[in-house]
Amino acid sequence: MEIGKLEENLYRHVYKLAGKIGDRNIFNNDKLEEGAEYIKEQFLSFGYNVKFQDYNVGNKQVKNIIVNKRGERQPQEVIVVGAHYDTCFNPGGDDNGSGIAGLLELARFLSCKQVERSIKFVAFVNEEPPFFKTESMGSRVFVRQAKANKESIKGAIILEMIGYYTDQPHSQHYPPFYSMFYPDRGNFIAVVGNFHSRGLVKKIVSIFRSYTDFPIKAVAGFSFLGIDFSDHWSFWKEKYQAVMVTDTGFYRNPHYHRGTDTYDTLDYRRMAEVVKGLGRVLMKLAREDVVW
Repeated sequence: MEIGKLEENLYRHVYKLAGKIGDRNIFNNDKLEEGAEYIKEQFLSFGYNVKFQDYNVGNKQVKNIIVNKRGERQPQEVIVVGAHYDTCFNPGGDDNGSGIAGLLELARFLSCKQVERSIKFVAFVNEEPPFFKTESMGSRVFVRQAKANKESIKGAIILEMIGYYTDQPHSQHYPPFYSMFYPDRGNFIAVVGNFHSRGLVKKIVSIFRSYTDFPIKAVAGFSFLGIDFSDHWSFWKEKYQAVMVTDTGFYRNPHYHRGTDTYDTLDYRRMAEVVKGLGRVLMKLAREDVVW
C-alpha cells in the first residue's frame, strides 16, 4: 500500500459518508441506504461478489453487506474483518466513517492477493443505540447465523473509530486503572480484546510492530471495564475470538456522538499508517501456518 494514495482513498470514503451523505441510521433510512449503496459499489469495483444479509427491524428492512475473499487451502477457516456503517444522529466521521474507510481499503488491498484462509469483509448495520447489545444489532444477527451454520471463524477484527489522533499531553483517557499502564497522549492505535481473545490481540500487535513503528497498544481485560462497546461484543457472546482496533473513541475524541464528528477532524496520514499495518496483519493471519 502506497501511503499517499491510501491516504487519499481513506479521505474520499470518509468525505462521501460523513460529508456528502451524513447521518446514517434506520431513523434516517434514505441516508442509511445511500451509505449501503456506496459500500456495495466500492466492493464491486474491487471485483468482489456482494451479498446482503437482510432482516427486518419493525417495518424497516436493514442489511449487513458481506464479501468473501476465498482461501486457497483452508477456505472453511474464516477471518472476519468488520465495521459498522450506521451513525448515532451525527455525520459519523470517526464513528464510524473511519472504520468503513479502513474496511474498504483492506478489501481493496486483499482483492489481488492469495490467502490460505478465507477473509470475510462485513459492513454491519445497527451498531449504534438503540440497537447496541440487542438482537437487532447487525453483528449479532451475523454471528448468530454463523454459529447456526457452524462456520469456523478463527477470529474477528472490528474497526471501530480509527481516525482521530493527537499529540497533546493529557488528551488520552481510560477506564478505571488503565491510566497507570498506558500513555496520556492520544497518538496510538489500540487492539482491544477479552481474556479469551488475548492470543489474537498478542498476534496482531506482534505482526503490526514487525512492519511499522506506528505506536500500537494491546489491551486484554474484562468486559465490564468498558472494552466491549462495539461489534466485537457479538463475537464474544458466542465465544469467538475477536478484537476491536480503535483510536479509543470517547476516551480520546471530543467529537464522539456529536454533530462535530466531521470528516475534517481526522488525521488521514496516521490512519493510512494504521490501515497499511493492518493489511500486513491480515496477510499473515490468513496464512495456513499461523495460529494464535
